Amino acid sequence: MEDPMNVDVEIMPRVGMLFTSEQEAYDFYNTYGRRMGFIVRREWAHRSMKDKKTITSRIFVCNKQGSRKKDKRDIYTVKPRAETRTECPARMGIAIMDDGKYYCRDFVEEHNHLFHLPSTSHMLRPQRSRHAGGKQDLEYTRLDQKNYLPVKRQQKLSFGEAGSLLLYFENQSRVNPSFIYSLQLDKDEHITNIFWADPKMRIDYAQFGDVVTFVTTFCTNKEYRPFGIFTGFNHHKGVIIFGAVLLYDETVDSFKWLFEAFLKANGQKKPITIFTDQDAAMEKAIAEVLPDTCHRLCTWHLMQNGIKHLGNMMKDGSDFLADLKKCVFHYDDELQFENAWGKLRSDYPVEDSSWLDCIYGLKDKWAKCYMKKTLTIGMWNTKLSESINGDLKDFLRSSLDVVQFFKHFERVVANKRAKELEAEFDARNKLPRNLFSKSPIMKQAGEVYTPLIFEKFQKQYEWVSACYIKHKSESNVVHEYVVSIVDKEGEFKVFCNPSEQMIHCSCRKFETFGILCRHALKILDYLDIKHIPDAYILRRWTRVARSIFVQDSKGKEVAEDVHMDCSQRVSHRLLYNSRRRHPVA
Repeated sequence: MEDPMNVDVEIMPRVGMLFTSEQEAYDFYNTYGRRMGFIVRREWAHRSMKDKKTITSRIFVCNKQGSRKKDKRDIYTVKPRAETRTECPARMGIAIMDDGKYYCRDFVEEHNHLFHLPSTSHMLRPQRSRHAGGKQDLEYTRLDQKNYLPVKRQQKLSFGEAGSLLLYFENQSRVNPSFIYSLQLDKDEHITNIFWADPKMRIDYAQFGDVVTFVTTFCTNKEYRPFGIFTGFNHHKGVIIFGAVLLYDETVDSFKWLFEAFLKANGQKKPITIFTDQDAAMEKAIAEVLPDTCHRLCTWHLMQNGIKHLGNMMKDGSDFLADLKKCVFHYDDELQFENAWGKLRSDYPVEDSSWLDCIYGLKDKWAKCYMKKTLTIGMWNTKLSESINGDLKDFLRSSLDVVQFFKHFERVVANKRAKELEAEFDARNKLPRNLFSKSPIMKQAGEVYTPLIFEKFQKQYEWVSACYIKHKSESNVVHEYVVSIVDKEGEFKVFCNPSEQMIHCSCRKFETFGILCRHALKILDYLDIKHIPDAYILRRWTRVARSIFVQDSKGKEVAEDVHMDCSQRVSHRLLYNSRRRHPVA
């Protein structure tokens, strides 16, 4: 939204301003609220003692003014409602004059919360009044917009599929030079493989490209070409797309070209971890192009392959499937995994065990006990690939030609981005309920983390009181503690250097997901460290994750919107950078 230093004088409230009516005053303050990024609410009003109707004075406030009254039923509520009020002091007061007009009697500019972004301003309730073109321009939310689902049909393009795509790509690059695409030709100079990434995809990868999933799906167009997308998680743990490809085949050479094109589009930035399906050609290409990236297998694809090879043994509810899932998702210790795997093989004889033998040889790419060795941000055990495949099936059909297919894919991307806008709006409009409001660490967590990550952090903190120190050694610079949990098996080693605020737990929660575990939090509490050390706040999970300035390989800014000037883009990033836009003294 607007930087207060740059707001037009005409829309900035000031004491002494005149209005012809109470409604005009409200409309004026509401317009100001829209420009700044907050919702306006009518608060109390005094009425004339003579006719009981005429408003003699009125206060307009930010909708985050005040606080919610404590509900006695909260003790029975499993998941309390998110808090929407912050006791914000911002307001504009008006009073009537002798001639019936109103004047601004007082104005408090300061807010104590984040403003909404320009891209989510259409979600502010008082602003939903106009009907426009796109989802960001439409003045209704998803729940309101039952009249918006159909899209206009495009006229059929007459240049041929390849020519049409090339024309589209060239036009996109002309409008925004940050749109990038790569083509691979065969010996007859026919287009075989096509990779592309729009500016938003490149920005997303720069900000959240630490862990990536590459998914391929078949029969998405009538040419039966494999279609692949690079995906990941944003700071709300929502799905984002980093790039897409239409492949001629799935050979080592095609995958090598693809990964090289992907790196070139993103300034040679390599992911820490990449998840794929079980494909020998892809595995070889990743080893050559991304030798320092941890390659792991998507567990959803693993289970799908299991159904193909083992049939009814993999049906829902079977004992075999339950035991196999334990081997995949349950065991933290490698010895426990090995024992469970051995028992699985002995309990369920398989006539053709070649697939089980094969995946056992790849156990370091899918078993939970081996996942602890790399950053996964929870991606390995989610249904992200299943979700992506489901989204694509909703929009893509094998009867589509390549141009129709491309337009449908744009809708998938647009829907993913719309969901992030909704999550961003909710994050600024509601505060997650802090069950430990007196705890400095939990207060800090609520301010820095996005709501979903705060909830995950809070679940770890809930266990701190149940943790106890079984053994400790504090004779060296680095202290060593053994932490257990009441009525639970297992113990965890926690190493801590209090002077340098370094802490590490053998469960490796921080190293794999990016937040501190209950065992580490127990030791911080024991040592009276009342805040999360900066080194253990992973930026990708914070509210300011999107404030990073993204440049291409030539040092030029990758701009999502080239029509926004530099000062507007800087102002947009500042909104992410500050927890409180205008701190109250």
